[in-house]
Amino acid sequence: MNTVRLLLGDQLNPLHPWFDRIDPDVLYVFMEIRQETDYVLHHAQKILAIFAGMRELARRLRADGHHVHYIAIDDPDNRQNLTGNLEAVIAKAGAPCFEWQAPDEYRLDHQLDQWFKQSGFAGGKTSSRHFLANRFEAGNLFSGKKQWRMENFYRNMRRKHGVLLEPDGSPVGGQWNFDAENRKPWRGQPPEPVDRRPHHDHSLLWQTICQAGVQSFGNDTCADFRWPLHRDEALDLLASFIRDALPHFGDYQDAMSTSAPRLFHSLLSFALNVKMLNPREVIAAAETAWRNGHVPLAAAEGFIRQILGWREYIRGVYWAHMPGYENSNVLEHQLPLPDWFWTGNTKMRCLAESIGNSLEHAHAHHIQRLMVIGNFALLAGLDPQALHRWYLGVYIDAFEWVELPNTLGMSQFADGGLLASKPYAASAAYMHRMGDYCRGCRYKREQRTGPEACPYNALYWDFHLRHAERLSVNPRIGMVYRNLAAMDTAEIDRIRQHAAGLRARLDGL
Repeated sequence: MNTVRLLLGDQLNPLHPWFDRIDPDVLYVFMEIRQETDYVLHHAQKILAIFAGMRELARRLRADGHHVHYIAIDDPDNRQNLTGNLEAVIAKAGAPCFEWQAPDEYRLDHQLDQWFKQSGFAGGKTSSRHFLANRFEAGNLFSGKKQWRMENFYRNMRRKHGVLLEPDGSPVGGQWNFDAENRKPWRGQPPEPVDRRPHHDHSLLWQTICQAGVQSFGNDTCADFRWPLHRDEALDLLASFIRDALPHFGDYQDAMSTSAPRLFHSLLSFALNVKMLNPREVIAAAETAWRNGHVPLAAAEGFIRQILGWREYIRGVYWAHMPGYENSNVLEHQLPLPDWFWTGNTKMRCLAESIGNSLEHAHAHHIQRLMVIGNFALLAGLDPQALHRWYLGVYIDAFEWVELPNTLGMSQFADGGLLASKPYAASAAYMHRMGDYCRGCRYKREQRTGPEACPYNALYWDFHLRHAERLSVNPRIGMVYRNLAAMDTAEIDRIRQHAAGLRARLDGL
């Protein structure tokens, strides 16, 4: 062999230019390693989905005539770390050249760069050909600015890539953003679409993973596994989303329901983040559906904003501020995660539902992640680094480039406002307005204090009291402090005391 090429678990794109030509002198290497299963505790379905996807792509490449070396988790020659395995494979192949696609996580990018510099091999790093913006495009756009705003980046990307534009370059519909139309609660109609994800039996693979000593949490569902195995299944999911769910996605993208945990969300994020799907084709499918009259403009724009805007933007935030961003904690929150983050056993119905869905399905939609779980963590003062590790482990679509800024920046305001202009903090009133979680809950959403009061309420006001020096000057949340100023001292004392009691017994809530 002349060249060894590495493929990571989130580089499962069978259309990469590497595969355009069958070269007998090229060896493709996949590896299942404890380095990657163990750096945080992962959900069982996340490990299964990535390993199964890697094995399937390796099988298809072999069937097409490519040379493939696959290192399974239980291989006796598996050194269980990236560079150790590479050294062994390259030495055995006698290859003078090593090539790899740019990793999306800083730790892997740094590890491979440093190892390659010392290796003496020819070759080098190439693009994964996945994203629409390069790593530092957002950083260059906002160079010298104290605060970044996704909206400015999003408009720039719309213009650059010609998405949802009139011939004169203006936005279709006369405005760039229809977010104000995307906040309706769901009352049961239209019905949640049928889940058309595939069914797989990964029982044997799961047995191998467990016997190899890999630790995990959450429901493995290995005998009826619902996540796509390869690009063809991912394309089927994209088509069914555009047809069945996107027409209603815009209206209800912020809604929550105990009877419909998915609602009209796409469930495409795993396939996108491991590169089975390309964001360009996802964006094009949504825009075409609007131009053909199949979906409202607000639905198409709201979905495209998540892909072309937020997904690309959040990656730019990550690469502009790593390393170091992972340690952000300007609010100095330090409380450990309650035990129910690992069980879902809490009396707060909204959290029991959202965390329960996460543990059961390795997935929750963005409002459950941000405004239920993340909101509680922010109000209670939970350690943002511990929360980051939980999010990174529990969600099947979580890779550090996308999860870390979403958790530390948007959800926990740990970067002090670099990413978000205000903390995403809300009381029980928000949960009641956007869903049905409060119905039948052990706690009363109308009460601030007392044994039956919803914990979100006292924690909400106490959060703003604890951080008044930093937050009271923020014009976007001035109303909160005007309301606090109107409260009498006795009420504020009751709030503080009740919140302190809640924070002291989080495991029992």
